[in-house]
Amino acid sequence: MLDGLRIADLALMRGDRLLFGQLFLELSRGEAVSLTGGNGAGKSSLLRAVAGFIRPDAGQIAFVGNGGEVEAAEARHRGLHLTGHLEGLKPTRTARQEMDFQNRFLGGSPEGMARAIEQLQLEPLLDLETRRLSAGQKRRVSMARLISAPRPLWLLDEPLAPLDSVWRQRMGTLMQAHLAGGGMIIAAVHDPLPFDTVPLDLGGRS
Repeated sequence: MLDGLRIADLALMRGDRLLFGQLFLELSRGEAVSLTGGNGAGKSSLLRAVAGFIRPDAGQIAFVGNGGEVEAAEARHRGLHLTGHLEGLKPTRTARQEMDFQNRFLGGSPEGMARAIEQLQLEPLLDLETRRLSAGQKRRVSMARLISAPRPLWLLDEPLAPLDSVWRQRMGTLMQAHLAGGGMIIAAVHDPLPFDTVPLDLGGRS
């Protein structure tokens, strides 16, 4: 079980430009962090670095379990989800086919998929190709994996951006339930999440 995350003295570059340096962050079960900052400040890059898709230029990212530090590859394979600002859905698959593929790939269960369909109210969308879905509907299909294949750490890039006000509140409720169950969230946001979080401003505004 993943119980925490420690980031120490982290630095990330984009080309010759320093996005940020000497970044420190500690996250424990039940906690959420909101990453803020201007466009290009490195919010998405930080999420991708935690997920292992970007190698930091300096510093350390450590995952913590109840027995001490967890090997990074194992923590990333079984302990976290990353949802980007692009949904990554195959346009010719139906929502049902896309969710079934993701669920099997991530080691979820049929019961978990049924739970995701119910909680995200996806039943009316299941037989539609994803290219026919609205931006908000695509986001709900993409985020179904968070429920169908539960993992403790959610890395979310602008999770509420394409959603209407009703679904922003409902998604906020789902995120709070994840925290209440001992989960953790790091979310890159422009608009505040509908519950209390720990802010981390990366700057980058001009």
